[in-house]
Amino acid sequence: MEIIHIVLGKANPDRMNGVNKVVYQLATKQAEFGENVSVWGITSDKDKNYGERNFNTELFIKKSNPFTIPDGFEAALIAKKGKAIFHVHGGWIPVFYAIGKLLKKHDLPFVFTPHGAYNTIAMNRNFVVKRLYFHLFEKPMLECATKIHCIGKSETIGLRNFYKNKKTILVPYGYENNVEVSFKTVKNEHVIFGFIGRLDIYTKGLDTLISAFKLFVDNGNPNAQLWIIGDSSEKVKLNNMVIKNKLNHNVVLLGGKFGVEKEELLKQMDIFVHPSRNEGLPTSVIEAASFGKPCIVTDATNIGDLIMQYHAGEMIFLQSVEELELSMIKLATIWKNDEDFSIICRNAIKMVKDNFNWKKVILEFNEKLYKL
Repeated sequence: MEIIHIVLGKANPDRMNGVNKVVYQLATKQAEFGENVSVWGITSDKDKNYGERNFNTELFIKKSNPFTIPDGFEAALIAKKGKAIFHVHGGWIPVFYAIGKLLKKHDLPFVFTPHGAYNTIAMNRNFVVKRLYFHLFEKPMLECATKIHCIGKSETIGLRNFYKNKKTILVPYGYENNVEVSFKTVKNEHVIFGFIGRLDIYTKGLDTLISAFKLFVDNGNPNAQLWIIGDSSEKVKLNNMVIKNKLNHNVVLLGGKFGVEKEELLKQMDIFVHPSRNEGLPTSVIEAASFGKPCIVTDATNIGDLIMQYHAGEMIFLQSVEELELSMIKLATIWKNDEDFSIICRNAIKMVKDNFNWKKVILEFNEKLYKL
């Protein structure tokens, strides 16, 4: 039976879109384990601006009306009846409402993964508008789905408040770092904190990060560095925040970086920080931990409990600037002791290997999600 992932985009890992990265990794690993896998992408063009991949990719041009099915999509679905399992990725995407109805119409079972779209914080932002949209479009989509796949506990809680059901299943996705990790023998002269992700100031908690780092610098760490890797239309606004806080010499906005270039920068960081208000399960945190980087995260990232269990960093609650600064101080103090810091770095690597093993995750997908 073929597994067909449906995504908005091309499942290009060299983009800031987290859903596309996850779908690429999932499809790649499923193909490596012998599954027959395809990705159907709904895009603005059919340019193959991505590298070689071990799974088939079909691209459909999206319509100007976001609720309209692309040309040829329905015929492609019907041709796969009885031959494929469909897996739709991403919440709050109008065309997926139409696709869900279409799958139901043709009696085609499918799994739906919202990717963090329904956690409590996400639902409370623009509450009235989202509540109306959810009632009109998201809920009918969920009712059409055979199974709903959540990747973090905050999403299962948030979804329960709006749509009580018995078909929600919690399974994290996997992650594998094929780069050999070697611990630095020469320490940075001053501690370097890092963030990697889309520059969505509110969602990613970058306002909290800048404020906390300002306190950290002013309280006896004038040469500390914060490297921010990522891009968006909010980069100018973020830079203005840096200037306003007089952190021009401490905060470096590196823009979007991918592949080896990003990995080399990540290797040079000492401590990774991800104070997000809203997540499914952040790939950037798992990636940083796989490189042996202790992480400071919020409880909203759905990985904080593991980080605390493995002593691989710190977890803060809500958007507490004071808590975040204290966590920075705590890990920066450990960073000064090579032996102690090495322990939490190795703990981070072990956390990823134990909990995000692709073989284990794919078996869970087959057992819990794809037995439709």
